[in-house]
Amino acid sequence: MDIDLVMVLKLCSALLFGLFIGIDRQLKQKPLGIKTSMVICIASCLVTIVSIEAFEKFAGPAHPNMDPMRLAAQIVSGIGFLGAGAILRRSNEGISGLTSAAMIWAASGIGIAIGAGFFVEATLTVILLIIAVNFVPYIIKWIGPYKLNQRDVSIKIVMEDHGNVTELIRVIERKEQTGPGAKQQRHHIRRLKIKDLDEGRQRVDMVIAASEKEYTTEIYHFLRKIEHVISVEVENL
Repeated sequence: MDIDLVMVLKLCSALLFGLFIGIDRQLKQKPLGIKTSMVICIASCLVTIVSIEAFEKFAGPAHPNMDPMRLAAQIVSGIGFLGAGAILRRSNEGISGLTSAAMIWAASGIGIAIGAGFFVEATLTVILLIIAVNFVPYIIKWIGPYKLNQRDVSIKIVMEDHGNVTELIRVIERKEQTGPGAKQQRHHIRRLKIKDLDEGRQRVDMVIAASEKEYTTEIYHFLRKIEHVISVEVENL
């Protein structure tokens, strides 16, 4: 049996490009890892090769409606289920894994492109994906408006029975601050939930938009100093 060197090149290229995407996700400790990325890219490439080769081998008068990219089209639809598994919901506070889900879909597309023989296009796509995920966000944060330089932070606070929740919100928002840099230090409350606890205490759960330049530890110590606050829990979303 003769070995098709072009097919071997396609599968090896799919492995290599899947490795690049997987390394990028793995370095950021995201749901999509090296092994998953390589498997998706190689398998997508293989199915595309099989689809094209099957058309060349079996198409003819007996199969006039045979579509060489029908299997590849099913990859794009089916890979959505795998991408959905990478999307995580953290209680009621936020969703993570959307980028990894998109990268799963992109890895399958790269595998299809390699399987169809579009090596240059697949290479350019990988380069653009790495740039889009790693460099463009920093450029936007550097030259973009202030709202693009914010991140969501989840806060859980337990207050004493005689604490004033309205005053707590006013202090956290820092709207009364003025002067240089005051806007960057303000917090915008996106979601708010208040719950009564035993002995008259209240639990306040909120998601705030904070500046990327403000450390999470700074937010924690700032909240701990507020009057009538018993405990504080802070988490980046």
